[in-house]
Amino acid sequence: MTEVGGWIWGRNLRSFLELLSRYVGYDFDTTDWDTVALAVEDTDDEQADRWYSYPLVGSVHEIEIRLARSVGGDEVSVTVSGVVTAELELRADTLLSAFAAG
Repeated sequence: MTEVGGWIWGRNLRSFLELLSRYVGYDFDTTDWDTVALAVEDTDDEQADRWYSYPLVGSVHEIEIRLARSVGGDEVSVTVSGVVTAELELRADTLLSAFAAG
């Protein structure tokens, strides 16, 4: 099992999750977003027990996203685990890089 991690700007979280969901064959919808947006508010990236986990079980892959906000900042730390192919690992890593920029 592979794990990809990094951080993105909080304003990019929804777009990140929507695009990553497409790659696993999951239809990330408004209910998913509402659940994640509410849960991530109470997270803290400096405390391991305050991260939020959300499964994306798609038709192609099954992954778990772990999220935590940077307290006092606009960043969200992200870990993607369960990535089973080199292609999906590369896509997740590319999305992290893209959504950490500007």
